[in-house]
Amino acid sequence: MSGPRVVLVGPMGVGKSTVGRVLAERLGCAFRDTDDDIVAARGRTVADIFEAEGEAHFRGLEKAAVATALAEHGAVLALGGGAVLDAGTRRLLAAHPVVHLSMDVEEAVRRIGLIEARPLLAVNPHERWRELTQARHHLYLQVATRTVRVDGRMVDEVVAAVLAGLTGRVRSGGSELSR
Repeated sequence: MSGPRVVLVGPMGVGKSTVGRVLAERLGCAFRDTDDDIVAARGRTVADIFEAEGEAHFRGLEKAAVATALAEHGAVLALGGGAVLDAGTRRLLAAHPVVHLSMDVEEAVRRIGLIEARPLLAVNPHERWRELTQARHHLYLQVATRTVRVDGRMVDEVVAAVLAGLTGRVRSGGSELSR
């Protein structure tokens, strides 16, 4: 199979990068995060790009970064929370095993406190996180071959659930791997 062994999607703060790094280590392969690719290419943080050039510009950079990573990277790949907003990206993801990492807002608050430098959460972060996640949820399910809930789980438990689902790569329309 060309392209990534697994692509991780989900809302900001769900742990895609953390889970992805541990997953890659367990699989003995490389990890890549498209947000990191954008930051490296632009020499600025995502928040700085949002502030200076706007969300639409960032989404264009994100779309290009995802397409490049899907074509080049043969291991574990994490996408930014909003990458699934683009229909072209969703079409590209259809050819890959995609795991949707999911959590509720209470878990997000517990994990990150929603105080990180996240440009889309600048005002009323709890409510804004909930709105963004609800608006994107159906898109995560559309691209996912599996969904793994992270609520109350340690990283190793999430990685084990992702690994357990990698043996069956049949698209299941986002069916729950575990709750």
